[in-house]
Amino acid sequence: MAFNPEKILTRQLLAAEGYVALSMPDHALRELNQIQEIGNKRYVACMLRGEALLLKKDHATALDAFRAAHVERPTDLDALMRMAWCFKRIDQLQQAIDVMKLAYQFHKDVPIVLYNMACYYSLAGEKDDALSWLGRAFRMDRQLLKLIDNETDFDPLRNDVDFQHLLQLTSTQK
Repeated sequence: MAFNPEKILTRQLLAAEGYVALSMPDHALRELNQIQEIGNKRYVACMLRGEALLLKKDHATALDAFRAAHVERPTDLDALMRMAWCFKRIDQLQQAIDVMKLAYQFHKDVPIVLYNMACYYSLAGEKDDALSWLGRAFRMDRQLLKLIDNETDFDPLRNDVDFQHLLQLTSTQK
């Protein structure tokens, strides 16, 4: 039987993906660490590594993996969103905001980008920016309103009269 590195790589990546889906990060990382030649699948491998590390709550190392994925695909929304998410969890909120600004440059029409920007500004204590981004996100997709009750990122604004007004205004619009 002929040795086919591409098939082996595909199998390893699929195995790692399965382990991530099953919340088995150590198995996924072991599979990814066995890869000999990454070829043109570096982005996929980096994203899988990042996801496995997130399952282990190793946000700083996951950030490194997502940064490597970002190098491979600089405009990719998944890599950018995951980078921002990691920055937030390692208490580098300004970097999370900066990454979301970059995501917005390439994905202006994706409501969750604006919503996440609002989340990070809320956490940063920048009420006006948070409400501005949130209002714009709601204008694009009012279904995002359903996320607010469980979104702890908005806890700093939860009792703010302007925040409450925005939520009420959005919920009554047709």
